Amino acid sequence: MTTITPTHSSTIDYAAQVAAAEALADSLPGSERPTMVHQPSPEDLAGPFSVALAAEFVGARAADVALVLNDRSVLAEAAGVTEVLAAPGDIVRPALEAATATLGTGVLGAITESDASALLIASGTTVFELVTEAGSIGWFAIRLHASVAPRPATLTPGNLSRISNVEMSLTVEIGRTRMAVRDLLALEPGAVVELDRSAGTPADILLNGKLIAHGDIVVVDQDYAVRITRILENPESTF
Repeated sequence: MTTITPTHSSTIDYAAQVAAAEALADSLPGSERPTMVHQPSPEDLAGPFSVALAAEFVGARAADVALVLNDRSVLAEAAGVTEVLAAPGDIVRPALEAATATLGTGVLGAITESDASALLIASGTTVFELVTEAGSIGWFAIRLHASVAPRPATLTPGNLSRISNVEMSLTVEIGRTRMAVRDLLALEPGAVVELDRSAGTPADILLNGKLIAHGDIVVVDQDYAVRITRILENPESTF
């Protein structure tokens, strides 16, 4: 259970930060859900946060978030991937998206590995320690920005102008498959991996992991590209 001892945040802001922290704990990979314990002196954690996974959330309620993990390899293993084969930001994105989703409609920007120690001393930042039976496994910091007027559920072009500079990951996917770790480690040059999609089937176009369109793979100036053939209805809902 989260220890609630608000100090430098308003009661409303602190409740929102607790909800975000609990959602993060619910979504982190692993056999044991960590307990989120409020740390009243975040400035003492500047060292660990010098290498953090940080991102900005822009939307109905904007926020800065940062996550520090003592052992990323354990998290990668729990997620079913090999650490060297997956970017740390990709492993923790579902958890950070779950945390920021509690703030309302919005977009979680790119997750970068950076020095987030300045976030700890910013006004309104709250830090939670992630604790399991084995001890501390890391920390989560969140700072809420000033509230804005309520926004409609569907973002209009005018509303989108507020987040037009936020970078997002656009991915083109031609297929997927599942492999046991032993088969993955046995891969070598020349190996053929069969995907779950027939040749000629349109590729999926995903924005931050959410399907927004379909398209055909083409070649432009010797580079691969995708020609949009269909945009899904209400793509704004992916935000």
